[in-house]
Amino acid sequence: MNEKLKKGTTTVGIVCKDGIVLAADKRATAGFVVNKRAQKIFQIADSMAITMAGLVSDAQLLTKLIKAELKLKDIQTNRKSTVKEAANLLGGMLYSNIRRPSMIQSIVGFLLAGHDQHGLFLYDLGIDGSITDVVDYVSDGSGSVFALGVLEANFKKNMSVNDGVKLAIKAISAALQRDIATGNGIDVWTITKDGVKPVFHKEIEIKVD
Repeated sequence: MNEKLKKGTTTVGIVCKDGIVLAADKRATAGFVVNKRAQKIFQIADSMAITMAGLVSDAQLLTKLIKAELKLKDIQTNRKSTVKEAANLLGGMLYSNIRRPSMIQSIVGFLLAGHDQHGLFLYDLGIDGSITDVVDYVSDGSGSVFALGVLEANFKKNMSVNDGVKLAIKAISAALQRDIATGNGIDVWTITKDGVKPVFHKEIEIKVD
């Protein structure tokens, strides 16, 4: 049953001088391709977004829960939650999920990017609830090894968001060509002081004549 619910993915996060870039492919798999238009980047607050990789059901539920928890926290404290607070909330959910006895083990990770009064932040949230503050770039999912090779060779400190978008597309494209569970398109979003914005979308269809 675990194999049937797994989601092949490549996600990328890049820290730029004027924002953060998030990117992901669009293929969902379960031993075969079950969705060619899967959305893997979601806005969870006015200035925060996440990418998901792992079991579809857990990823979807945790995305809904973190959005609701952040709204509730903002109402209770009468202020906007910081990106670090959001990362800690989501990390706690992941920690609890994977340690809860279940017939289907929760295996899902997130990249969380956001902007608050303290600046721009990118976090890598592992399946075990670990939280890593990313200072340059990160990739998650089944095709991450291919994306990381491109990021390692081409990333430059203080690169612009525009250059970050181009690099993210290049990194996801490398995984599209090499990882069988990654494919069918690319989505790229940016997170800046002006908020969260989708900036690139391309679907890739393979036609057989």
